[in-house]
Amino acid sequence: MQATRIIAIRHGETAWNVDTRIQGQIDIELNATGRWQAQQVARALLGESIDFVYSSDLQRAWQTANAIADAAQIPLQAHTGLRERGFGAFEGKTYAEIESIWPAETELWRKRDPHWAPLAGESLVAMRERIQQTAVELAEQHIGGQIVLVAHGGVMDQLYRLATGQELQAERAWHLGNAAINRLLWTPQGFTLVGWGDVSHLERPSLDENST
Repeated sequence: MQATRIIAIRHGETAWNVDTRIQGQIDIELNATGRWQAQQVARALLGESIDFVYSSDLQRAWQTANAIADAAQIPLQAHTGLRERGFGAFEGKTYAEIESIWPAETELWRKRDPHWAPLAGESLVAMRERIQQTAVELAEQHIGGQIVLVAHGGVMDQLYRLATGQELQAERAWHLGNAAINRLLWTPQGFTLVGWGDVSHLERPSLDENST
């Protein structure tokens, strides 16, 4: 069977995660907790047979991916297709600020309108197309092997939905914690969920601030 195993990991914690401030495609680095989480997930994956690590080029993901690649001496490459959703005008603002400034848009965001996008941002439909195309492209290069994709909460959400058949507007009931280990299988027929939200390598729960 033509198949590629995928380990998908959300980046470690940032100060903006803690502040519930929308990062989107703004380039925020890891905080001290996030750097520790990156080292922990790197240790957890030692001994795994991994062919390649691919990462969003945003530094919070890249720093996490670099810890994994460096620990196991695995090749690492950035891919802009793994970036977080573009949140346009929402970026840099807290959830509370967004609700105060754009109440009508906030309602569309909360309802997960698939075709709505923040001003100068990206819709869920557009993001799904980008993530699916990127993940398939990378998986096709490593049939029979295993790769790591390090990205963002919104990317993890899209991968979960692709693997489980969840609609874009379906309410989320799955965890998108920082530095959690998620496992999928790709075949030419699509993605399958193998395991999700493993944080056994972390001493305390990882943050999930509803970043999608």
